[in-house]
Order: sequence, then structure tokens, then C-alpha cells
Amino acid sequence: MKPEIFEHQITVPKSAIDDMDHVNNVVYLLWVQDIAKKHWESKTDERIRNKYVWVVLNHFIEYHQPAYENDKIILQTWIDSHQGVKSDRHTRIINTVTQKVLVSAKTSWCLLYKETLRPARITDEISTLF
Repeated sequence: MKPEIFEHQITVPKSAIDDMDHVNNVVYLLWVQDIAKKHWESKTDERIRNKYVWVVLNHFIEYHQPAYENDKIILQTWIDSHQGVKSDRHTRIINTVTQKVLVSAKTSWCLLYKETLRPARITDEISTLF
């Protein structure tokens, strides 16, 4: 089954620009985390969000092209796979004008019970949402 891609468009703000006049690498990483959170919040209700939280286990990120102030970009994310308490999420950041991929990332996440911060097995209730 092909995963559903979740998208969010932004315009690069001045605050994202570094001394080299392009988006700072750390900002891209923040966007990778932000789009994951938006995707989670769009698919879950308050009951689920009050029970579970996600933590990052690792990020693998590749920087392909720079982005600049006022560029319009699309953040895309999707779940690739999950097993036990872990889930692999992919993210692409694309320039809307050139359609070039600026950044690609793969992040491994671990689901936790919010109250105890102990690992929680990914249930069918959660996996079917994505």
C-alpha cells in the first residue's frame, strides 16, 4: 500500500537565513520535526495525543539544494514503516517554483506513553491512521 503524503507549504522567513544568505541547515531539521508534528496532529484526536508522544531516535538528512528568503517551499512527509514501538518517517522539502528537492530526510521515531515516558507498541488504531 502506498503511503499517504502529508504536505504543508511555507515561505522562507528572514529568520531562517544564515551568514551564507541561505536557509541554515539546523532550520531544515526544525522543519522536518515541525511537519511530523503537524501530520500527527492532523490525524489524531486529543484522546490519542493525551495518551502518546513521539521522540526522535535518529535523523538522516541530505541537503541537495539551498533555499533563500521568500522562497515558497513545500514540506512533505509520510510514514514508511513501523514495527513494535518504532516508526520510520520520510520528509522532502521542495522548491515550489523549480520543483527541485532541497532536502530529503529519514527519521526514526519511538512512541511513548505520555504519562510514564515508557515505550508503547504502535497499535492498529494508530497505524491505520497513517
